[in-house]
Amino acid sequence: MVETAREMNTLEEQIESALDEYVRPLLATHGGDMEVLRVEDGLVYFRMLGHCAGCAAADLTSEDLINKELVEHVPGVRRAVLENRVSQELMDQAREILNRRRMRS
Repeated sequence: MVETAREMNTLEEQIESALDEYVRPLLATHGGDMEVLRVEDGLVYFRMLGHCAGCAAADLTSEDLINKELVEHVPGVRRAVLENRVSQELMDQAREILNRRRMRS
């Protein structure tokens, strides 16, 4: 199914609205957040941010909370998919630590 730009914007707006209402407030209580990376064929790809990034419970959070709320509240969403990857911020911090160690040697 090919979606027009307007339909996609509407879907993305519905996703963000559902996340703001049902998901992000709970994540914020744990010092976390999430970011939608892309939406393809009813799949919402996202990553966890803040304290939720890299948390062992993130997989459960995505399957139990994020997936449930998006599928329930946004027509057209079939599943939420967590993408685990290292954030640029974490990579920059690691490089800085390594560079400091090299300078001391």
